[in-house]
Amino acid sequence: MCIHGHPHILRLYTWFHDERRIYLALELASQGELYKHLKAAPNGRFNEQRSAKYTYQVADALNYCHANNVIHRDLKPENILLTDDDNVKLADFGWSAHTNSNRRKTMCGTLDYLPPEMVDGKIYDDSVDQWCLGILCYEFLVGYPPFESETTEATYDKIRRLEVDYPRFMTSGAKDLISRLLKKPSSSRITLVDVMKHYWIKENMGK
Repeated sequence: MCIHGHPHILRLYTWFHDERRIYLALELASQGELYKHLKAAPNGRFNEQRSAKYTYQVADALNYCHANNVIHRDLKPENILLTDDDNVKLADFGWSAHTNSNRRKTMCGTLDYLPPEMVDGKIYDDSVDQWCLGILCYEFLVGYPPFESETTEATYDKIRRLEVDYPRFMTSGAKDLISRLLKKPSSSRITLVDVMKHYWIKENMGK
């Protein structure tokens, strides 16, 4: 899946292949996976200012993808890279889908990030990325995804029941944004444009 031209999407410059492999020439994001920075942060989580900034930038990148009929479908800290100037680059479009109809049924992505419509094998649209953004924002702030469990079935059960534990240290603004993203039915999820305008994002990016 080739989509670029956005400041928060990793740019593909060119590609070539031989008999065994395909080679991609990609933009350098020298600070590597955001996941390693999350694990190295104090208490294994980001502060609200950093979380809001990254959430805004990922929402901006996803909004660009959706405007170009692309669903990412595998959002997680390992698939986001960081530049020297502390900006994110959305990467790894291996599970992405380009579709004009915007209606899919393939189950894909990462277990802890799966939306309920995928878990139940239902048709879905690009709002799966909003769900994943809610999981991502939660993981930024808490250090682990909200539906993480010991078994696959237990994870599925939590996802279906929307069983989210918001820790006491999480502010009401962060909780409000995440709860607006982790919605079912999917049509009730906040839009990516409204994510970028959310008061918690604005308050923390202004600090």
